[in-house]
Amino acid sequence: METTRQHKIARLIQKELSEIFLLQTKAMQGVLVSVSAVRISPDMSYARAYISVFPSERSAEIVKNINENVKAIRFELGKRVRFQLRIIPELKFFVDDLLDYVDHIDELLKK
Repeated sequence: METTRQHKIARLIQKELSEIFLLQTKAMQGVLVSVSAVRISPDMSYARAYISVFPSERSAEIVKNINENVKAIRFELGKRVRFQLRIIPELKFFVDDLLDYVDHIDELLKK
């Protein structure tokens, strides 16, 4: 169960990461990256961000690239939230495949 503080910080991180990815993916034609959820640990030192990628065929490649460049992303996040947070959490990114799962269930139900 998330506390109110955890929820507020998770929403702040989600908003800022979304803006960072929006600026970075403008150069990549035909790719859309969005942050669907952020879960933060109770001590606020570790955050798990779930990334939704369109087209989904490139999601593993893009999330791998993001995890390789996590230090630069954390630095950029730190510049954006330095007045709201004392400690910038360690970031780990995961593929959010919920939409693919929903499409798969929908196809199964149509049969």
